[in-house]
Amino acid sequence: MTSSVLKRVPARISRLCQLHHSPALLSTKAEFNWEDPLNLQYHLKEEEILLRDTFHAYCQEKLSPRVLEANRKELFDRNIMKEMGKLGVFGCTLDGYGCSGASFVTYGLLAREAERVDSSYRSAFSVQSSLVMTPIYLFGSEEQKNKYLPALANGELVGCFGLTEPNHGSDIGAMESNITYCKEKKSLLLNGTKTWITNAPIADLFVIWARDKRDGRIKGVLLEKNTKGLNTSKIEGKFSLRASETGMIFMDNVEFSEDQLLPTGLGLSAPFTCLTSARLGIAWGVLGAAENCLAVARQYTLDRHQFKKPLAGNQLMQKKLADMSTEIALGLQACLHVSRLKDENLVVPEMVSMLKRNNCGKALNIARVARDMLGANGISDEYNIIRHVMNLEAVNTYEGTHDVHALILGRSITGINAFL
Repeated sequence: MTSSVLKRVPARISRLCQLHHSPALLSTKAEFNWEDPLNLQYHLKEEEILLRDTFHAYCQEKLSPRVLEANRKELFDRNIMKEMGKLGVFGCTLDGYGCSGASFVTYGLLAREAERVDSSYRSAFSVQSSLVMTPIYLFGSEEQKNKYLPALANGELVGCFGLTEPNHGSDIGAMESNITYCKEKKSLLLNGTKTWITNAPIADLFVIWARDKRDGRIKGVLLEKNTKGLNTSKIEGKFSLRASETGMIFMDNVEFSEDQLLPTGLGLSAPFTCLTSARLGIAWGVLGAAENCLAVARQYTLDRHQFKKPLAGNQLMQKKLADMSTEIALGLQACLHVSRLKDENLVVPEMVSMLKRNNCGKALNIARVARDMLGANGISDEYNIIRHVMNLEAVNTYEGTHDVHALILGRSITGINAFL
């Protein structure tokens, strides 16, 4: 445990343990808590609670005050990466190299807190952790790990994950980015274009996936910014994830050496492994956004009086809140279960596909209903909900659309590949 926060864990754990499992509390009558309907808290470990609460405080005190302006002006404060780095949240599930070796439940809880504020911040957190640090950790050489992971963990370096291409979104196997060998220079050349890449315009390190024409296999390449032939552009005018830096990557005869390849990151299974971890974080994260929408809608309908009583006193409003609360609570329990399985190496990708598909779709529907409950005020960004609606439209699509994950599940259920 390397960060200042993580070093304080043991002393705090004993106090939390005494509080959380004290006989006095266990003997008291259980009460319904609308913010935690199925008592997720009871199943969390003390270190998970501490890190979640620490990151919750940071997100509410430091990120929340920035998000309104950031969303309106399409701004991302790069200092956020260093701030998160100091808290030790990047790559928290990895061991060593400046990482804390925390549980995947912790990773999910952190993603949930970031997305409770805005999906853009969770995206930056997820990409750095699951899509940049994880491939280096799993498939990189010891030299690559020592060179990049500590700086990525503390936020000094910002990374991006170059997979999606202009002509190939879900059809990754058809990617056109390619690696060739140049006899004249006795080096490798990388050519291609990537698009809709989170962090690309501000990245120091690029994890690029391309097909090696020498053997036809997909491989990962590590490139540093300012490499000749490597350029980026920012995608302007987004109406979703506006507080996130999203861009394109252009590679024109980028020269690199064999030691920049991820030595064991061979084939599509390598990027898919990273995406599985990221999708699990997304499944947690979107429920944080949904929880925020529920809380705003609940308070709004309690405060707003129409026809001589609070809006919350109407049956229709209460049904909507009950539906929201139910879907969030069930989704969180599923996330907890699958994350525990992942900690025990018992997860298969279909489990994560089911969670990603279900939770993203449910969170988007919750945000839309909450927006409607606020009437005209629901489209004002000062109430936050419309921002969540727009963000979740994208999150429901990226890293596997709702329908693509249905096909993944359908293939495993029937044994028939409907992709072809």
